[in-house]
Parts: sequence; structure tokens; C-alpha cells
Amino acid sequence: MTLGNFSLGIGDRFAHEAEAQLLACQMAAQRGVEVTPVWNKSNREHTIIGSEPAVTRAAADAAVRALGWKGAYHVDADHIRMETVDRFMPHSDFFTIDVADFIGQPVEPRAVAAFADRHPELAGKLAVPNMAQPFEATRAEVERLAAKYLVAVQAAGGIYRHIAKAKGEGTFIIEVSMDETDSPQTPSEMLVILAAIADEGIPAQTIAPKFTGRFNKGVDYVGDVAQFEREFNDDLGIIACAVARYGLPANLKLSVHSGSDKFSIYPAMRRALKRHGAGVHLKTAGTTWLEECIGLAEAGGDGLALAKEIYAEALAHVDELCAPYATVIDIHRAKLPTAATVNGWTSAQFVSVLCHDPRNPAFNPHLRQLLHVGFKVAAKMGGRYLDQLDRCRATIARNVTTNLFDRHIQPLFL
Repeated sequence: MTLGNFSLGIGDRFAHEAEAQLLACQMAAQRGVEVTPVWNKSNREHTIIGSEPAVTRAAADAAVRALGWKGAYHVDADHIRMETVDRFMPHSDFFTIDVADFIGQPVEPRAVAAFADRHPELAGKLAVPNMAQPFEATRAEVERLAAKYLVAVQAAGGIYRHIAKAKGEGTFIIEVSMDETDSPQTPSEMLVILAAIADEGIPAQTIAPKFTGRFNKGVDYVGDVAQFEREFNDDLGIIACAVARYGLPANLKLSVHSGSDKFSIYPAMRRALKRHGAGVHLKTAGTTWLEECIGLAEAGGDGLALAKEIYAEALAHVDELCAPYATVIDIHRAKLPTAATVNGWTSAQFVSVLCHDPRNPAFNPHLRQLLHVGFKVAAKMGGRYLDQLDRCRATIARNVTTNLFDRHIQPLFL
């Protein structure tokens, strides 16, 4: 099973927007660019909502049938670990193995020395095509990096083999995720990681490193765009080098997590992809849930009332909702409007404040981030929320499709 060159992680918290999401990929195909849809949902999201992986698969399959989609598509068990992977096995054909928590864990000194012995090429000066300048590392540096990452890669190998035993070799796609760390990986670190992945026999098709800057949920990139472009470009060069050197899958590519709404870096990514002739996997999970909120508000009446109620409840439980996402949100409490203020808004006002248009002076990124992590509020509403999604289907579907195509697919892939 081979992942296409361009792919889009399209999370769907409540499994109601699969057709609207797939339509955006269909629109890209009509313009001559294949963007593979990958429905992703993590164990944490399933637990919060009370859903099962089978529902994600059923929604994706139904959308493919309804739209007559002939291209590839996948269902991703997002950010899984050994203790959570089994519930996804029957329903997923894409597994994002998250081993960030294993980075830096103690490793046997003999394993470090053996790694350095196997890879003398990692020490010394290395010139990589399309990188601004060569980089070099000593054997001591290689050993230091191996000590930092070997346990994480070994954990990924164990999970991969567990999946392969259950599903069969070659019947699924593997991503290795190391993005939830304190600092971005250097070119030397990336090369050590990829050499270790090859040693473990993991046929990784995507890898998610940590990049410079803030990748906050549902809002634009915060950081030095030029620095990001250098890192992104360097990572693409390192991947090409590792594929040639270590026999990793030829389609191995970068995966950008929390990639939705990062409008300011899409031009940089596009330039780098063109320079290297490379692909990318962009994860856009939570943006669809926000478009549901926008669609509810735009519909007016009961839809607008429900959107206001969701905001009021999210504001009342802001600490509880934000705690699990503290590293990927920046919310200034003083810039959150009161529930009473929001309750007085018209449909147009609510949409204007929530819709991610940085040019609009009414746009409020703090409210948007709070609602991004506030899907737990809608989950507790159960059928009342889902019924309203059905009643407001037209406005919600239009917003979901437009957001994915106009703001994500078009600037990055077309």
C-alpha cells in the first residue's frame, strides 16, 4: 500500500462531514492534482466523544460510495501507542505511531556504540542536494544523538511489528511522529532518526518532525517564516538522502501536524516541494469541527443559538478544556468576549469573529482557539448537537468544502 505524493489528513470529530471533505479532494482532482484524503482521529478524541474507530471507517466508506470517488483514501489511527493501537486494527490502514514520549529515555551503551559502528557515514561532513551548506558531525555527536533517539525508534519498531503481525506486511501505511518535543530536529538528528528507522525495518512513508515556531490549533503559524522554510527545505533534502542511502520507501515524505490554517507558511512549503520534487502530508484535523460551528452560526435560528451555547459552555470550562492542549494554544483570557456579549451577536457577527480571515479586523484568534479545543462541549450534547448538524447541513457542508479547498488545497497543491 503506497501513499500518494500529496495527502491531506482530514479529521472529522463527529463523523458527519466526510462527503463535504471528500468533495474538496474531488475538486482538486478535476483540476489535475491528486490529493489523497486520509481521515484521521486519535484515541483521545474517540475517548472524549465516546466514538469508535469503526464509525470513522464507515463515514469514509460511505462518502466514497456517495461521490463515486475512484482514487485512494485511507483511515488513520492517529497518535497511537502500543496500549491504544488494537482498537484501531480492524478499521485503519494508516497508523501514526507517536513515540515523542520515548525521546531521551535511557538506552544501553552497547546499542549506541553498535549503531555508530553500523553507520560510520554519519560522522564527518555531508553535502545534501538543495541544502545551503554541508553539515558535519563527529562520532561523539552521532553517539549522543543515537542515545537520544534509539529508544523512541525501537518503540516505533515494536508497534510496527505488532501491527504487521495482525494485518500483514504491506497492507497499511506507517507514519513516525516525533513532533511533540521541545526543540526542532537538526539535519544531523533527522539523519540519525531515519538511519535508525531503516535499521528497525520500519517502512515509514511519512515522518512528522518538530519545526521551529508555534503550530497552534486552528490559527496561523507563529514564528520566523524564513527559518521554517530553511528547516523544511533541509528536512526534504535529508529525506531524499536517507531514501537513497538506507533503502527507505521512495515516497517517504514530511508530515506537518496541526497543519490547518498555517496560511503564512504554505508559500514556503510550496516552493520547497517544487525545488525537491517532493510530496507532503498535511494534517488539518480540528478545522472541520470549527467549520461546523461556523455553519451552525451562519444558518441562524436554532443553529446560531446552539453555537452561542457551545461558546458559553466552553468559556465556563476554559481551564479544563485547555489543559490537554496547553502546548499548542495561546489564548489571552482578556481577549475572550463574555458569554453575554456573544449572546447578543447576529449570525454575521459570530461568523465574522470565528472565520479564519486574518484580514478581517473582527477575527478573534483567541475565541477560535477556545472553540477548537471545545468540541468536548458538543460531545456532551450528544444527539442534540448531531441533530442540529443534520438540520444545518447545507451551510455546514459548504463551509467545510470551501475551507479545505480554497484555504488549504489550492494554495499548497494547486
